[in-house]
Amino acid sequence: MVSDIDMIGPFGYSAGVSRTLFCGSGRPSDEQRTLYYCAYKEIQHNLELMTPGITFRKVMEKGHMHPEQFQDQQYAGLAHGIGMSDEWPCIYYPQVQALAYDGALEPGLAICAESYVGAAGGCEGVKLEEQVLITEDGYELQSKLPFESNLLGRKVRPKNALRLLFHHSRNWRGDRVFGEIGDAF
Repeated sequence: MVSDIDMIGPFGYSAGVSRTLFCGSGRPSDEQRTLYYCAYKEIQHNLELMTPGITFRKVMEKGHMHPEQFQDQQYAGLAHGIGMSDEWPCIYYPQVQALAYDGALEPGLAICAESYVGAAGGCEGVKLEEQVLITEDGYELQSKLPFESNLLGRKVRPKNALRLLFHHSRNWRGDRVFGEIGDAF
């Protein structure tokens, strides 16, 4: 089961967080744990690139690359703005470099690192997404939603989790939005 929590609310407040959840009794299979770990590793790697001033192209160049067996199923973008359809800025994987455009991450920008890992023709897949706010010093997570400990083998809480779900974000028009919606996650 995939939990994809993309929300658009009053006054342009938006959020994008995804988790894949293990359902049922028993333990996850080796394949499920491998897929989950690959997606988790991609999110963590790409989040470390989310620093003020880094260009979209540099994030694309340094972004996590999936093993070849998962590349046919990956999203076009490894990170994107908040919205329902990979909003600006969409930072693509190197394989679709022709779609890349200029720009840089700036403090106050909310952006989502996203991953889907699954083999073409396979029966399993994992989707994870984490939303961050770019700050003067790096980034702040905008969710406290944990990752699945039974799929990673340990309990993992997002580092730098904020009490605020939204803060200094941008609405769908690109206007800065200041405010908070509380401890939703």
